[in-house]
Amino acid sequence: MTIWIILGIVVLLVVWGIASYNGLVQSRMQTKEAWSQIDVQLKRRNDLIPNLIETVKGYASYEEKTFEKITQLRTQVQTASSPQEAMQASDALSRQVSGLFAVAENYPDLKANSSFIKLQDELTNTENKISYSRQLYNSTTSNYNTKLQTFPTTVIAGLFGFKPSEFLETAEEERAVPKVSFD
Repeated sequence: MTIWIILGIVVLLVVWGIASYNGLVQSRMQTKEAWSQIDVQLKRRNDLIPNLIETVKGYASYEEKTFEKITQLRTQVQTASSPQEAMQASDALSRQVSGLFAVAENYPDLKANSSFIKLQDELTNTENKISYSRQLYNSTTSNYNTKLQTFPTTVIAGLFGFKPSEFLETAEEERAVPKVSFD
């Protein structure tokens, strides 16, 4: 009888270990999938930017420094070696693209150009998708990291070398309170 109880406990522990391991793998994969969604949107934006630049160039040829900076940041996003590095370059790129939209305000013909309007809408839509994807990534990262740090799955995580995932953080410039002035 005692042997059956011991065997039952061992079987329960093995089933628990397998379930915990599989849960950790699933959470880790969800985090990777969430990053992949960000990566897809970053690529989409990077593909749209050259079209936007070419459209604006015809109207604002003297804005060459802005175009060069956008191209440089676009390359940094593509060559980033980590999600954190990619998002830092992406945040800077978003600010530059916003600056490009501001430049367009000085060119009424450009603002009325259907290609520019379409590209502007697509980029705005893509920026919204990137923002949503960042939220999803941080949410899945939170779930995964919570599993890594809570008992009893922390035991399995330690045995199999699961590492925590890093959150994507907001750039310091974006945290600053905007200055509003009616002067």
